[in-house]
Amino acid sequence: MDTMGRHVIAELWNCNVEILNDMPLIERIFVNAALKAGAEIREVAFHKFAPHGVSGVVIISESHLTIHSFPEHGYASIDVYTCGDMIDPNVAADYIRVALECKKYDRVEMPRGMGPIKTENIHRV
Repeated sequence: MDTMGRHVIAELWNCNVEILNDMPLIERIFVNAALKAGAEIREVAFHKFAPHGVSGVVIISESHLTIHSFPEHGYASIDVYTCGDMIDPNVAADYIRVALECKKYDRVEMPRGMGPIKTENIHRV
């Protein structure tokens, strides 16, 4: 194994505002994303803010998936961190992007567990 983990950090813009504010739907999307990637789910915790926004985490045996949504801006920040060689975090991140009906997407994949973070180890996708 070249790395202990892979960490995808993504900026999702111009998402469906109604989806970004629907906690049960976002929770289903994240659980499905984890399953689609082949991860083993351990715990799920999501919170709906008033008047809008959702934050949540799906803890998987291989690490985690998280979201913070800002419906008032059509924006969500997500990260998908997986350890080992069996799970590709990009599978889950792409599933989430499509499910949130994202129109503008920027992500960075960073290897984890390789010592000090160096910019040449960060891969933009």
